[in-house]
Amino acid sequence: MRALTLNGLPRLGAGAALVAALFVTAAPQAQARDNVGAAILGGAAAGVLGGVAAGAIMNGAQAAPPPPPAYVVPPPRRVYVEEPETVIVRPRRGPICHFERRKVWLDDESFTYKRVEVCE
Repeated sequence: MRALTLNGLPRLGAGAALVAALFVTAAPQAQARDNVGAAILGGAAAGVLGGVAAGAIMNGAQAAPPPPPAYVVPPPRRVYVEEPETVIVRPRRGPICHFERRKVWLDDESFTYKRVEVCE
């Protein structure tokens, strides 16, 4: 079988058109009283079905598509672990002191606030 090229494609189409024209002109004229109208329609339907079948056969002759690529398991993701920062706790050097306000009663009815240093 020869390969089709762009130069040969118009000649092939012209040849097919010539063959189709010969078949159309060679058939005698059909009339309703001849009872051949159904035969012409049947022949046209058979031609269409034959063309579809030939197209399917030619299309089926093509090579099958390649299979999909195999699944490759991706490598595990890298995880960066930060080491915890070391915290140095120094021991107390002495008592911790702060000031508080304390309520001091002057008598049964009156009072005042006084600042008092409290050490722990």
